[in-house]
Amino acid sequence: MIQMAQDANNHPPHFRNAAFDIVAIAASAGGLTALVKVLSTLRAAFPAAIAIVQHLAPEHPSFMAEILSRRTDITVKQAQEGDYLTPGTAYIAPPNRHLLVNDDGTLSLSQSKLVHFLRPSADLLFESVAATYKERAIAIVLTGTGSDGAMGVEAIKKMGGTVIVQDLKTAEFSGMPSAAIKTGNVDFILPLDEISNALVTLVEGECREV
Repeated sequence: MIQMAQDANNHPPHFRNAAFDIVAIAASAGGLTALVKVLSTLRAAFPAAIAIVQHLAPEHPSFMAEILSRRTDITVKQAQEGDYLTPGTAYIAPPNRHLLVNDDGTLSLSQSKLVHFLRPSADLLFESVAATYKERAIAIVLTGTGSDGAMGVEAIKKMGGTVIVQDLKTAEFSGMPSAAIKTGNVDFILPLDEISNALVTLVEGECREV
């Protein structure tokens, strides 16, 4: 049974049979292909929740949740205000909305100011995840231009979380992975094909650094 209630110390809910409660993923240019690769091998009973920021055109509706749903056994949905993080479910930030994780395990959407000209911002997602889930959080930075996610990666590591970055050789666009790596706060730099297996190993067991 999944523990879904806050504890007496106002901590977010922890999921049983998981070493980490949440995986926050950032992607931009080339991200759809990379996200399909990472999510496609996850089983429906994956024991952590997933929150995704993919940079999208703000003026158009997104069909990313529908596309990804057809490529993975986990549940994929566009995040809505007040959604409660559930294991085996991936929540995607809607176009033109920041996605934030609250300390009670719910999600908030915000139209607050752009961060480095972006909304949604991976930095804001990562920082909220770091503050809430601390050492039980994983952040993943995939292909993309720019440097979004780098500040958030530092927040994740400062709070004891784990950071995975797609290596530059397999990233269609190296800007975001390179910026994350340059922070010096990365635990694993992996080819795209190896990220999903590492994620499963971390969440469901132990993973040795390479």
